Parts: sequence; C-alpha cells; structure tokens
Amino acid sequence: MITPFPLIRTIYLYLFALVGLTLMTIGSVRFVDMGLKAFVFIRAEEEQRLFNREPPYPGVRAPIERIEKLQNSEELSDGEKVALQQWLADYKNWQEHRSKIDLVVAKRHRDASLNSAFLLIGIPLYLFHWGIIRREMRQKQTDLRRSPSA
Repeated sequence: MITPFPLIRTIYLYLFALVGLTLMTIGSVRFVDMGLKAFVFIRAEEEQRLFNREPPYPGVRAPIERIEKLQNSEELSDGEKVALQQWLADYKNWQEHRSKIDLVVAKRHRDASLNSAFLLIGIPLYLFHWGIIRREMRQKQTDLRRSPSA
C-alpha cells in the first residue's frame, strides 16, 4: 500500500506511540510513588493528615464551647438562635462523617483512579501505534529482500 504522505504518517505514528508511552510512564511512576508512600515511607503523608483534621468554623474563629454557650444568650434573636442550633447540628453531623473517612486513603484512591486512567489510555494507544510501526518496518524489510539486486 502506497500512502500519499509517508513522512506525515510516520511522524503521526511515532508521535502517538510516544504519547502512549509517556502516559504509561506517568501512570506507572505515580503508582510506584503511591506504593512507596503507603508501604515504605509511611510518614510521608503525616503532614496532610494533620492539616485535614482542622474543623471548619462559622464566620468567626471561636471554640465550639463558646458557640454552644451563645445559643442560650439573650443577645441573639430567636432566628439567630435557630440558625446557630442548626449550624451546631450540621457541625456535629459533619464531624461524625469526617471521623469515618481517612482523607489520606481517599486521596490515594483518587490518585489510583487517575493513574489507572493514564494506563488504560496509554497502553492501548502505545500498543496500537507501535504495532503499526513494527508491521510496516517488517513489510519494508521483506520488500527489500524480495527486490532484485542491481
């Protein structure tokens, strides 16, 4: 089969084989990084665990005890007291849900999802284009062997 633009086709095939190889490399390196952080360098994510424990506060940074005392205060209107009680209920509910989630493990799962996507796209992309390149190289070699020598 003779193609009208063999140089462009060759550049395209090598470029997309390289893109596939790059995606596979990135995904593989990130998986190795995750594994090393999870099993070898287990303290690598301690700082992240520490920052993730900080609870949210309403507009003003005040201890929860002080906020709980405010709900019985005469300074607040009935609407403000209801809103404060609702916020405290939401806050306690949030704390319960948050205590059940390990944020570092959740991040690892997000990273694993991204790395899997790199590999799921990169491997077929690379294999397909590199397979075409190899097939064409073999075809050229057999054509050269079959052609009569001068």
